[in-house]
Amino acid sequence: MKAAVIGGGLAGITAALRLADAGASVVLHEAKPKLGGLTHSFQRDLEGRSIRVDNGQHVFLRCCTSYRALLDRLGVTGLTHLQPRLDVTVRSEASRRVGRLRRGSLPAPLHLGPALATYPWLGAAEKARVVPAALALGRVDRDAPATDETSFGQWLAAHGQGPRAVEALWDLIGVATLNATADHASLALAATVFQLGLLDRADAADIGWSTVPLQELHGDAALRALGDAGVEVRTGSKVTDLAGVDAEAIVLAVPPADADRLLPADALDLPVDWAEALGSSPIINLHLVYDRQVLDGPFTAAVDSPLQWVFDRTSHAGLTHGQYVAVSLSAADDLIDLPVARLRERFLPHVEALLPRARGARLRDFFVTRERHATFRPAPGSGRFRPGPRTTRRGLYVAGAWTATGWPATMEGAVRSGDAAAAAVLEDRTSLMEVA
Repeated sequence: MKAAVIGGGLAGITAALRLADAGASVVLHEAKPKLGGLTHSFQRDLEGRSIRVDNGQHVFLRCCTSYRALLDRLGVTGLTHLQPRLDVTVRSEASRRVGRLRRGSLPAPLHLGPALATYPWLGAAEKARVVPAALALGRVDRDAPATDETSFGQWLAAHGQGPRAVEALWDLIGVATLNATADHASLALAATVFQLGLLDRADAADIGWSTVPLQELHGDAALRALGDAGVEVRTGSKVTDLAGVDAEAIVLAVPPADADRLLPADALDLPVDWAEALGSSPIINLHLVYDRQVLDGPFTAAVDSPLQWVFDRTSHAGLTHGQYVAVSLSAADDLIDLPVARLRERFLPHVEALLPRARGARLRDFFVTRERHATFRPAPGSGRFRPGPRTTRRGLYVAGAWTATGWPATMEGAVRSGDAAAAAVLEDRTSLMEVA
């Protein structure tokens, strides 16, 4: 069988590898000069030397089984670090105290009980109300249509969660994983995050990250693995018309707007304006290079601050002097168009308030990366605009984190979509052969 995969992000890489492993002759088309999609890296000059920069900060959890399987398939699991036990420091601009969300040895959902009991950013009454809300969230039917139509913020309010609990706990986790605040997120997607990540298994939320630039972990490794599997990879190959693609099966693994443009008008059983209705949500990253260490540990989360998560990227970038930290700001609709000077003026005081050692350090570099369409917008009701892998056209399939994976737009969701599309291709191929 001749198959074509359009798009060289994680979804397309996954689909191409699975099809090739099943014996298909696969051609992968990627419009950009390298693979990796939204997880890529670039070089930046710093005082006459080059450092390696990721376009965004991407982590994974132990429960991201499909993504971790892809790492294994690419042979790069050894280039990542996975916490033996969930451990997150949480700092506040309003205090020198440091909170800690660390799982204990009890089974889920009791494993976070000790961390919640000592969490300094919630009062006793708020902590008491978190427990029944968490247990109720664990019982939410995330597959029910009504669940998707409900906002997470609405549900939290109905379960006794006030603004402080939302800011200091629920959004601390939810904004980074959903790319939306609780008020603007689907309860179904939020329930997925918290059930699979925190409530079902004690070790599910252990955090993992790449120890090398993402281009090395994903794009470069995929190019080798695809070549070894016999896939013909064509980078710099922009497909503008599917009619010109010579293949029995086509997997379209591109963003929603591109899929809408390339697909026949009736290919998906969705409203004509489905891609616009699904929408997108931006993420920006602030990159700061100091002449000395300002952050202890690999990362920290922030409360009482417009900052969200701050990561140490020093060794990852190849920096040998000072420290390079990256601030990830999800759900950044009000920030995406601000010029660098404005972002620096607005956020640098908050970095110095959160990380006091930054006040006396020399800032060697400050720059910004932006992903205007980082994810689909996970709004209430967004599920009805997320199709499965099959289209109405024989031999034509879709993949991407925006499809109906059951997950928000994460690396895990992208890989799952590629797996689902390839599985549909192979299943349909087998059915046709049996009929013949």
